[in-house]
Amino acid sequence: MSDNTAGPTAEPISPSVPEEFGLVQVWWGDGKGKTTAALGMATRAVGHGYRVHLLQFMKGGTSTVEDVRGEYNAIAALPGFSYENAGHYGWHGFLDGSEDDEHEARAKGALDRAQELVQASADADLSTPRDADGPPEEGVNMLVLDEVLYAANRGLVDPEDVLELIAAKPDDLELVLTGGHERPEFLTDHADLITEVSKEKHPIDAGQGARKGTEF
Repeated sequence: MSDNTAGPTAEPISPSVPEEFGLVQVWWGDGKGKTTAALGMATRAVGHGYRVHLLQFMKGGTSTVEDVRGEYNAIAALPGFSYENAGHYGWHGFLDGSEDDEHEARAKGALDRAQELVQASADADLSTPRDADGPPEEGVNMLVLDEVLYAANRGLVDPEDVLELIAAKPDDLELVLTGGHERPEFLTDHADLITEVSKEKHPIDAGQGARKGTEF
């Protein structure tokens, strides 16, 4: 009699094609966990052999958060998962020594890059497995645009451009948009999943700074 108490076992990861990808997901709110949820889902996708790319809009590092975050090290160790960070040092709108004009320029550059990646996936044959070691310019199955909604909330990118990005995506590309404390009303009729991550209590309100291993 076999012992199933250990639960399911891990299997080797090999490039595969998603059967039901193609939705637009939105994760917003004033609570912790938007990026965390997206990265957890992305990890699940690469575990099935799907190709995932993360493009971060507004996480360029601050005096309290290291430039190299734990997720970057983990992503580098996973086949089929890649990332890039277009954020400017500091945070837009805060007196942290960063230039708001540079934040806007970086955010718009990230949007241009997102458009390139969406077009690359539209040009690719996503009905065939993606090379786990191939560049995202060869097409991906899931594209995570982290903090793009924060950039839209703050007027660093035009919400209409985000809608054009959604309209241009191929039917089988899963597009994940995160960020922002304000409800992205402009996405209500254009997203398939919208999740509000709300704060009930957060240690930052008691003076706790970002912690290594949980926030970065």
